[in-house]
Amino acid sequence: MRKFKQMGFALIVGALLLAACGGGSQVVSAGGCLGTAEDAIVDLECREITIAIENAYLPFNYVDAETGEPGGWDYDAWEAICERLHCTPVFVEAAWEGMIQAVADGQFDAAADGITITADRDEIVDFSIGYVNIDQRLLVRADEDRISEIEDIVNDESLVLGTQTGTTNYETAAQFLPEDRIQAFEQFPFAVQALIGGDVDAVIIDETAGQGYLGENADLLKLVGRSLSGDQLGFIFGEGSDLVDPVNQAIQAMMADGTLAALNTIYFGADFAVTYDDIGPGAYGE
Repeated sequence: MRKFKQMGFALIVGALLLAACGGGSQVVSAGGCLGTAEDAIVDLECREITIAIENAYLPFNYVDAETGEPGGWDYDAWEAICERLHCTPVFVEAAWEGMIQAVADGQFDAAADGITITADRDEIVDFSIGYVNIDQRLLVRADEDRISEIEDIVNDESLVLGTQTGTTNYETAAQFLPEDRIQAFEQFPFAVQALIGGDVDAVIIDETAGQGYLGENADLLKLVGRSLSGDQLGFIFGEGSDLVDPVNQAIQAMMADGTLAALNTIYFGADFAVTYDDIGPGAYGE
């Protein structure tokens, strides 16, 4: 898979963007202008597009613990988008909690972090067209024999369900359980660590993200039960953004020429080998 190396001038770009993107944000990759004016579907004339990402959400975004290089579906997808729009992607690490509001407030041009398209979110931001369908599943310990479906948790008041705050996974959990039986964490790695440690009994998570915890942890964890919710993911932009239509055209072109299917096979398929043991904490990982 392709990874983005941190360019020297990213530090300069970062200094200029920190004020606009919030003091805690951190530019993690700022390559050059991609594509050409002649080949562009819409020519954005090398415009810099700031894209918020968490860098802690496999397989969408992460930082390699050994090399310090960022990678993931979001990076490759936005590179492909800018190749078609003649623009410059600038990836800025930001905490998930508050990310959608930050885009709504104009702190970032866009956000890519496996964001589910919902009516409530659509009231404050604009979405791209959906680029992948995602199922929500239950992640449990490998030796768990009490839980095979969500109803097993509902019917046993001693069981606690973990998830990430501010996500549609939390909203799905709240459809089944009262809040005092849901433990929300700032990031999914914390929720999964609590699961492994026995502090929660299951975690509700997007299936593609859940796969990232398997592999090296196959002896510790497993996905169980039916899909609890089928959702579409999309990129978000500030309301009225002039980027929505060009990005939609780029996504449609990627669908038509097989690029999107190829990316999905790489990152959502069984051969994706990066696990949470392989990635380093981002700015919000500790």
